Amino acid sequence: MTGVEHSTVLKVDHLTVTHMVRRNGGRRRPFNAVDDVSLDVSGGEIVGLVGESGSGKTTLSLAACGIGKMSGGAILAGGHDFSSIKGVTRRRAHCDVQMVFQDPMSSLDLRQRVGDGLDELRSIHPERTKRFTNEELMTRVGLTGDILGRLPSQISGGQAQRVSITRAMMLQPRLLVADEPTSGLDATVQAQILELFESFRRQENLAILFVSHNLAVVRRICDRAYVMKDGRIVESGGTKDLFERPQHDYTKRLIAAVPGKSANLAIIR
Repeated sequence: MTGVEHSTVLKVDHLTVTHMVRRNGGRRRPFNAVDDVSLDVSGGEIVGLVGESGSGKTTLSLAACGIGKMSGGAILAGGHDFSSIKGVTRRRAHCDVQMVFQDPMSSLDLRQRVGDGLDELRSIHPERTKRFTNEELMTRVGLTGDILGRLPSQISGGQAQRVSITRAMMLQPRLLVADEPTSGLDATVQAQILELFESFRRQENLAILFVSHNLAVVRRICDRAYVMKDGRIVESGGTKDLFERPQHDYTKRLIAAVPGKSANLAIIR
């Protein structure tokens, strides 16, 4: 992160998310998908959250956005205490905290043309969405205006993810949580999506929690990173130090498993 220090936009404080699960046909027992986790993200900062599938990353992400379960701890996100607010106040707070999902189609109405979806969002939040026209929004994310007349089924995965990012950024959020946003995209499109996140970080002083199992992507885009295993944070630090001098055995194994390169990750420097 460059420039002056920015205030904390996301603060997760000793978060626990507990589910009741049944294993091997036995009784339902409590399972901590997220176990006493603390992390923070400041304005103008991109912070990575990495770990294997099942480590608790998505569960934590949903809680950080105020749309997932919390069993204990506290979350302050975008100036809102999601530990206590409810109802209309909570729905309004979601404007300040937006999420981009791995599958962009999950946030798009497949029966609705792209432009109609943007217009619907404008009707719900007129003050939040008046800065740019739909055509200007498309230009901001590198798309052409003809996309506005298409259904989600008529655009590519990369285009759909750009539309998804557009919908999130229309609301002028303070925090963006991106959950595996480049998964399944080819390398060229991945690079374009990452450039979008970096530009919004600079232009909007946006705080971004970037969730991914792709260490090469995290190394490229993130200022800091947290490593998550079995619901807990096992290591954290500046991205350069974390990837070049990992301390925890789990972090070392993740880095060593990057395809085609040794643990120094020379491919992504």
